[in-house]
Amino acid sequence: MIDSTASLLARGYAWLPGLQERAGEEPVVTRLMGRRTVVLDGPGAVEFFYDEQHVLREGALPGPVLDTLFGRGAVHTLDGERHRVRKDMFVSLLMAEGGIAALTERFTARWPRAVAGWQGREVVLFDEVSAVLAGAVCDWVGLPLSEGAARSVGEDCVAMVDGFATAGPRHWKARRARARQERALCRAVRELRAAAVPVPVDGRPRSALAAVAWHRDAEGRLLEPRTAAVELLNIIRPTVALSWFAVFAAHALHSAPVHRDRLRGDDGTYARAFAHEVRRFYPFAPFVGGLAARDLRWRGTPVPEGSLLLLDLYGRNHDPELWPRPCDFDPCRFVGREPPSDDLVPQGGGDARTGHRCPGEDIAVSLLTALVTALAQLECDVPEQDLTIPLHRMPTRPRSGFVVAHARTAVRADGVPSRGARTSHA
Repeated sequence: MIDSTASLLARGYAWLPGLQERAGEEPVVTRLMGRRTVVLDGPGAVEFFYDEQHVLREGALPGPVLDTLFGRGAVHTLDGERHRVRKDMFVSLLMAEGGIAALTERFTARWPRAVAGWQGREVVLFDEVSAVLAGAVCDWVGLPLSEGAARSVGEDCVAMVDGFATAGPRHWKARRARARQERALCRAVRELRAAAVPVPVDGRPRSALAAVAWHRDAEGRLLEPRTAAVELLNIIRPTVALSWFAVFAAHALHSAPVHRDRLRGDDGTYARAFAHEVRRFYPFAPFVGGLAARDLRWRGTPVPEGSLLLLDLYGRNHDPELWPRPCDFDPCRFVGREPPSDDLVPQGGGDARTGHRCPGEDIAVSLLTALVTALAQLECDVPEQDLTIPLHRMPTRPRSGFVVAHARTAVRADGVPSRGARTSHA
């Protein structure tokens, strides 16, 4: 069986559909990094993959991905009781309604100030959004930063995501970015512990920084400072990674300006539906992986213990059995309804509270809804540029990063158009 690693790196999002087309009705069986690999797709795939009796995470992620995207010792690499205890910490931080609102409010407070700073110049929307998100999430975590420092954190988090699925300069830039941010967060953890800041009487830490710094693992031990830094980055980095969805949302608004008027008169319902459709329609994570916990069979195909199992996320989000006209961008499919959790899986499937689904998904939806609303209210020119989205590149985004000029907010927070507002070209 020929190893497909080089083909995956070269073809990106087109790699798996190509294999599926050749396999026909049979499951895709190939090799990646020398390991037998079976692809799960279609009915029952999500349930099969997120059954801990079937799939383990420890040892599934290759070193280059850990050293760029997730970090060594991250919650993504744990199973069983060790995973449950660590995951409980993330659930308490990322799925609490008050916490979601507080982070979203920090973003919405920073956005107008950022837009005001774009006056008189062209800016790359992707870069600017990443800086705003980095500032908002670091403040929320308990590490308030200056605008310059927030931009640097945003750039490093972008590098970590941008370089995990490639070789060469992007990959080494990602490694350096992670090492730099891990060192900074290690210092923050050590300083907080040295100050012996107590946990309040009610047992609720005053910040995410404190919660991670004082978290005890399944054996009752404090996390090593580097592991605590890794987990803090696993809050900060995914928040900054919403920059990808932000420019996809801008791309959708530019491609179909009809959505803008509806968003400007919206009570938030259409913006949330629009956010869900951005997550469904545009390519971000192509798949997730784990190792077969024992000898298994998938749709009649043998899966020996230790085989790599890939769950096809992008294919699931474009399955015509789940999404009529899957290649049409149509937010109306989510108006008045939340998507079934195991149908829409851009951030994984299963139970976010107990399984390996991202516990920050609710934060992602809330922030993206706020971003969609802010972009709809943004009045700007879009200069001639390359807005194509290359599918051979992972993760992908519009080539230009979405350049805007003469930007300002055209609609006030109360929905009333600003004085002198002109027709938007964004």
